Amino acid sequence: MPPTATLPPPTTTPDPYADLTIDALTARSYGGGELDIIDTLEEGELFTRYLITYPSDGLMIYGFMNVPNEGNDFPVALVLHGYIDPAEYDTLAYTQRYADALAEAGYFVIHPNFRNYPPSDEGPNPYRIGYAVDVLNLIAIIREQSQDPFGYLRRADEDRIHLWGHSMGGGVALRVITVNNDPYLRAAVLYGSMSGDERKNFEQIRIWSGGENGPFELAAGNQTLDAISPINFLDRINTPISIHHSEADGTVPIAWSNDLCERLRALNKPVECFTYYYTPHTFRGQADELFIERVTRFFNNN
Repeated sequence: MPPTATLPPPTTTPDPYADLTIDALTARSYGGGELDIIDTLEEGELFTRYLITYPSDGLMIYGFMNVPNEGNDFPVALVLHGYIDPAEYDTLAYTQRYADALAEAGYFVIHPNFRNYPPSDEGPNPYRIGYAVDVLNLIAIIREQSQDPFGYLRRADEDRIHLWGHSMGGGVALRVITVNNDPYLRAAVLYGSMSGDERKNFEQIRIWSGGENGPFELAAGNQTLDAISPINFLDRINTPISIHHSEADGTVPIAWSNDLCERLRALNKPVECFTYYYTPHTFRGQADELFIERVTRFFNNN
């Protein structure tokens, strides 16, 4: 009787989108490692600025941290920058003025560069989920390391963490508070924010990039895109949100913020919405001063 041939087991191709859904991000763990101070960048009258690093899924993320000079138990503010060409990025980006205003108001401010922004390591980032993971890991590290009485984060209050995100960073912040709805995330500011609908985002990104970016993201089926997009999970959000957008924004459509405001209000979520006029995507002049005043008041009230 001839020997029976043994066939190899069938191979299955892993789903490249499986780990990117809101459910998958909610189910996984975050944290591990410590935030480290690399250098002192500036010593001011009210706060000191440090160059920092921290680990995120095996990558080293850089950024800066503003620490008030006197006192303890400071509420934390994470300042998340918008899109800048990585080749032109500087750790002390345009968002420095917002980070400084919050430090002057008594906040312990951390500004991550995100992966792929030098000198941070390069890593995967479909749908900018890598950036959200960098923030979720940072939040977990703050929660862990603030318990060390001799550590760099000992003066941070791990039970009062606030998010501030501009443009791309606003979209990152929205994903973060959709995935993590713990009560220690006290407030989130979305400033000229990208949409929570990833199809809208990447249809626009393909235009901005001349078709170079977005093919992978838009290749996902509608059901997969729905499972990845925070806009479909707003019911999970517990964090109060303050939304700010300019009617004259020529970069990110104000309609995206208006839509988010309407959806959150329909769900009876704590949200406030502000429209600005005659100022660009990154606010200037009196509009910017008013915005900073409103942000500080919103954070203080939460």
